[in-house]
Amino acid sequence: MPDDRTIPPLAEADRKRLDDLYHSLQVENGRILGYPCNGAFDYSPLYRFLAFPANNVGDPYLPSNYHLNTHELERELIATFATLTHAPEAHWGYVTSGGTEGNMYGIFLARELYPEGIVYHSEDTHYSVNKILRALHVRNIMIRSRPDGTIDLEDLEETIRIHRDVPPLIFANVGTTMKGAVDDLAGIHRILKRRAIQSYYIHADAALSGMILPFVDGAPPWDFQAPVDSISISGHKMIGCPFPCGVALARKANVERIARRVEYIGSLDTTIAGSRNAFAPLFLWYALKTVGLDGYRRRVRECFGVADYAVGRLTAAGCHAWRHPYSNTVVFDRPAEAVVRKWQLAVNDGIAHLIAMPHVTRAHVDQLVVDLRERP
Repeated sequence: MPDDRTIPPLAEADRKRLDDLYHSLQVENGRILGYPCNGAFDYSPLYRFLAFPANNVGDPYLPSNYHLNTHELERELIATFATLTHAPEAHWGYVTSGGTEGNMYGIFLARELYPEGIVYHSEDTHYSVNKILRALHVRNIMIRSRPDGTIDLEDLEETIRIHRDVPPLIFANVGTTMKGAVDDLAGIHRILKRRAIQSYYIHADAALSGMILPFVDGAPPWDFQAPVDSISISGHKMIGCPFPCGVALARKANVERIARRVEYIGSLDTTIAGSRNAFAPLFLWYALKTVGLDGYRRRVRECFGVADYAVGRLTAAGCHAWRHPYSNTVVFDRPAEAVVRKWQLAVNDGIAHLIAMPHVTRAHVDQLVVDLRERP
């Protein structure tokens, strides 16, 4: 370790900047209603691990030349997610930097399996997907969305019919960004069967809903039982984490197609990133061990209770609020810009939404309604 005496102290002005930043984050942390991050966590018992330059480079299922890693915990974490998503026995996964990387991984696998394929995605798909498609140079067609945010199956079927000679690579939304909608995977499979399509790939973007739907009775089909070929789930959303992270899960046979041996790291290169955050698996593992799956089931139920409360209060305030029965995303009329900024609401055209995450309370909803009435 370096001798602390060789590190000069931070200048007074810089210390003040950090203090001011901390105070600002404290204030804003109490007003996060529009984005799906969970602020209800305490990882202080893990702070001691920040003393190490840990790195999860390489495949989490293989040894690496770099021994300061958390691969063992990463494997345990993936096993838990495999259970939650009904993954086949021959599955594979890793901890990502977040939903965008997980979605890129799914599209990458699809492209490698069917290089000539066309990606079909709806209007309500997350904005990052267009960027991924450009980066990977994958042919793609946007499909209309229905008013509730789900993909328009009639438009999808007609478009697939026109391009029937090309394998469809379906990008399915399992909880759309603005409306929390889950695409009709059963309907998508009916289309593929009706059109006698044998070669296809389905990736599920379950960034937020991947840690909600496993705990919802009567949830729509969404996981490997649907079935899909790969899934991306965020870790900093329903689980909660001080930095973005996520999990990518896929069928092992498809991953083996892209694996490359790298002597430098003494492992297989099977992920998008080279060096990977070793603290993300540690933090997510800790959360699942302390809160537990039953704890997250309770949290989802509590979040739905707050979401129903928000629908009632916003409707009473004349805001035309609604939500899908399997989602904690509450959609309502777009308010004044001052309200949007104060509560960090997500907006698109004429709508806004709040997301009832574990840190969001009925008191937050009440204060939002007061502000809406003051600034209609």
